[in-house]
Amino acid sequence: MEKQVHLRFSIVMSIFMISIMSFVVTYMNIGWTDQTIEKWLESLSIAWLVGFPLLYVFGPIFKKAIVKSLSE
Repeated sequence: MEKQVHLRFSIVMSIFMISIMSFVVTYMNIGWTDQTIEKWLESLSIAWLVGFPLLYVFGPIFKKAIVKSLSE
């Protein structure tokens, strides 16, 4: 059950964060043009391919370190 929760959390959180961040960076770089949405979706797909595995792998490590630091 915990693995399913972690997988679903990683998917939802990565889509949420990466979509917002990639849009902001795309908009800051090119402004609002005819290509903004197209460029945003391109950057979103690349960023998600990098960001999701990072969140999935390192999320539990960071969580464990934070819980340990708070319990000391």
